[in-house]
This record gives sequence, C-alpha cells and structure tokens, in this order.
Amino acid sequence: MTVVTTEIVGTDAGDARITWHPAPASAPASKARLVLAVSHGAGGGIEARDLKALARVLPAHGVTVALVEQPWRVAGKKVAPAPKTLDVGWRGLWPALTAPGLPVISGGRSAGARVACRTAVELGAHAVLALSFPLHPPGKPEKSRAGELLGAGVPTLVVQGGNDPFGKPEEFPDGDFEMVEVPYGDHGFAVPKRAPLDQDEAVALVTDGVVKWVGSLG
Repeated sequence: MTVVTTEIVGTDAGDARITWHPAPASAPASKARLVLAVSHGAGGGIEARDLKALARVLPAHGVTVALVEQPWRVAGKKVAPAPKTLDVGWRGLWPALTAPGLPVISGGRSAGARVACRTAVELGAHAVLALSFPLHPPGKPEKSRAGELLGAGVPTLVVQGGNDPFGKPEEFPDGDFEMVEVPYGDHGFAVPKRAPLDQDEAVALVTDGVVKWVGSLG
C-alpha cells in the first residue's frame, strides 16, 4: 500500500501544493517509470474526476502522479490569475516535481494544459498531457489557442470531450499530437444520462488512453 503525501512549495507566485500519489514498489519496473504532474483548471481544483481517476489508476502502472494546486487555489482565491502568473507558479514548482529523479510528464486540465504546453520545452518536460485543452473560449472559435498546443515541442496527448464547448475534437488542427476523444463528454468529461456510455465508462476512456500513451513513450 502506498502512502499519499502533501508538500507545500514556495514559488514567486506564492505557496503551491503538491499531493503525491507514488507508484508502489511492486509496480512494473520499466523505462515507463515516470512522474505525471497535473494541475487543475481555472474553474476547479484537483478534485476533478479525471485528475482523481489518474491518481487512482496510474501508480499501479509504475507512474507516480503529482496533483498540483497553483498558488491562487492554495490561497483560497476564487479567480485564476493571468496566464503569465500561472506560468510563474509552474516554473517555481518544477524543481520539486523533478526531485524524485524520474522524467516528468507536464500535464494539466484546461488552463493547466495551456501552462504545460507553454513551458514544456523550457522546463525540459518529457511529454505533455493536455486534458480538456481550451482551444478557444466557448462560442468564439476565432480566438484560437492552437498555437500553444502546436508549440509544445514534446510528445503530446490531448484528451478531449466530444461535446466540449471549449473545442470539440474535430475543431483541432492537424498537428504533432495524439488525441483521445471521450464521446459525449463536456469540458469536465461529464456525459449526459441519455449517452450510450455511462460516467464510469467515460472516465475509463481517459485513464485507459493515458496509460496506453504513457507506455508508448520512449
């Protein structure tokens, strides 16, 4: 049984928090042993269903999961700061994320995915996991953020809900990234009751897709 621990890390944007879900010693030892560091979006925290599921599932596959709370969340604020400040927080966290001595996949959901893409090359991330990447504001496809995703510069996986108002899978441009679609899923991967798959099946598509992708990374 693994022990979940919490760590406070000081950054230039304030104190951040990491909740570590370590891979057990009995997990498969292979080149795929990594740290997956994922942060929340601008409208929620690490209690998001996809982040909780990844923390539950991936350690058994040899991947330590670090759930990251940005300083504004730790401080109890309701509104996320500007993207530049989010990047400052992520940079400040990075030494703690690399401390276990394993390659780190930089990840996040929504706004956190944008941070991971923007900073991946600079920080030396092994890869990027973009959960519910906000390709554009709802109803404003002309305000595309595709450049951030396409500029990640490392192997990238996008996991996107089929009905995400911030960008449906078919709206994404061609590029050097992989895509896993969660049919009928919204921005939080919630699926309607009338959908042909239930909520557990939708979340399993997220975790199964990430496990397969992580296993393919060199």
